[in-house]
Amino acid sequence: MAKKQANPIDAQVGNRVRLRRMLIGMSQERLGELLGLTFQQVQKYEKGVNRIGAGRLFEVSRILGVGIDYFYEGVNSQLAGGFSENGTSPPVMEFVSSGEGLQLSLAFMKIKDPKLRKRVLDLVKQMSEEPSE
Repeated sequence: MAKKQANPIDAQVGNRVRLRRMLIGMSQERLGELLGLTFQQVQKYEKGVNRIGAGRLFEVSRILGVGIDYFYEGVNSQLAGGFSENGTSPPVMEFVSSGEGLQLSLAFMKIKDPKLRKRVLDLVKQMSEEPSE
């Protein structure tokens, strides 16, 4: 049996749910509890495998403290060519939506000294260019 593909819009909405949930430090388990769902159902929503109904999306927006439009930011530009052919998210969104990517982004934004930020960026670039052993 073929693996079920996520609809690009459902994947976008799910990515935004995940991003916002992680930004406020909420676990999938906690969001599930507040919605009366299992964390597995939240996972399916976040992957775009299961579509979030209008009423449930309204509830999610209230819990996460954002407007409904937050979940659709960038959809028009992605429909105009931003999604890859297989419906996956752009690499930057995947990175920022990952646990490590989000933690790195939040930590980097806390660095107030512009010179130090530049040095950290230079270090990361240099590390990414070195051949792995």
